[in-house]
Amino acid sequence: MFWYQQPPRNGLKLVASTSTWMQNSYEEGYSEAKFEISRDDNDHSVMTIKNVTFKDAATYFCAVSDH
Repeated sequence: MFWYQQPPRNGLKLVASTSTWMQNSYEEGYSEAKFEISRDDNDHSVMTIKNVTFKDAATYFCAVSDH
């Protein structure tokens, strides 16, 4: 599963990826301290943004792959 952030008037930025067989992998500039991702099975995942500020204003998307 992939989590993306799209700030206003900008393109998508990959925040992190996760799967059942590996730990969460965060892109540069993002961390678990700010973007906590939990996944309890193959179909359900939640990303929680901690200590939200104005700079976090964006649309967030998740995407999955069958690969």
